[in-house]
Amino acid sequence: MKVIFHEDFYQVYTFDPAAAAGRMEAVIEVIEPHVEFVAAKPASGDDIAAVHTGPHTDHVSGRGLYPIAALAAGGAIQAATLALTEPSFGLIRPPGHHAS
Repeated sequence: MKVIFHEDFYQVYTFDPAAAAGRMEAVIEVIEPHVEFVAAKPASGDDIAAVHTGPHTDHVSGRGLYPIAALAAGGAIQAATLALTEPSFGLIRPPGHHAS
């Protein structure tokens, strides 16, 4: 199985219990011997604009979260694209508003 991941996902961006420090590290420790990691890449501006309004994107940018949000969205796109042909999983944080 391929797991989409990026070291930036170790950072904690929210205070949601699902984003607690140490959770990503614990998952990595368990799965690392069994999977192939693929580096997440940021979603393009066109990808983000296809599903989010300009004001929403501006709000995320204004909070300084656009780079990590784009990386998380891009990782999700990569995982979904890979899943069309082989087992894959996106180990991604922050989970974003789609996960809440």
